[in-house]
Amino acid sequence: MSAPSTQPELTARGLTRAFPHPDGPLPVLKGVDLDVAAGELVTVSGRSGSGKSALFALLCGFDRPDSGTVTVRGRVVDSAPPWRDCAVLPQALGLSAELTLAENVALPLRLSGDSADVDARVADVLGELGIGALGDRYPGEVSYGQQQRAALARAAVGRPAVLLADEPTAHLDHGSIPAVLGLLRRVADTGTAVLVATHHDQVHTIADRRLALVEGRIAA
Repeated sequence: MSAPSTQPELTARGLTRAFPHPDGPLPVLKGVDLDVAAGELVTVSGRSGSGKSALFALLCGFDRPDSGTVTVRGRVVDSAPPWRDCAVLPQALGLSAELTLAENVALPLRLSGDSADVDARVADVLGELGIGALGDRYPGEVSYGQQQRAALARAAVGRPAVLLADEPTAHLDHGSIPAVLGLLRRVADTGTAVLVATHHDQVHTIADRRLALVEGRIAA
């Protein structure tokens, strides 16, 4: 593992979020603070329903906190940042059914105007994840685990400053997990700040730091 930079690329301070409930607002996040530095891979664990996905939605700008701030590369997040700044693997995956896997992975590169060696970069990351032969297939033609790996490839291909991965091994067979862990570790080692929400102990073995979300707050 590389020695991460001390400069945080991703910062959260005092994040709170509550959701409507018949008995009144249900607090899920109660003052979350965290930092992830460039070149660092940090994992977050927590029981089902602990708020990991809610936290990730705030960090990437998909949702807004009731209070507190998120900054990416020193800029306050008040909407979803460009993927070159913060790329996301959400649990919902979000692949376009009308595009092939390769076209899905290439999409953030083409939208950002990063046109250098797109096909080669897409082929490389799909190959690294063991789905290089599936690039011309559509999401509906492959398994959910293969779709998940394609969604991770889409997040990683642009070499973002921050990469957020929400349960990246949740739908994988045992044999596919090492490739995913290897990619996440490589992305961090090349300078990206990587934050991974997971309930799989195997994922924590590649982390520089492990955090837990307990009663709405982060604990080391």
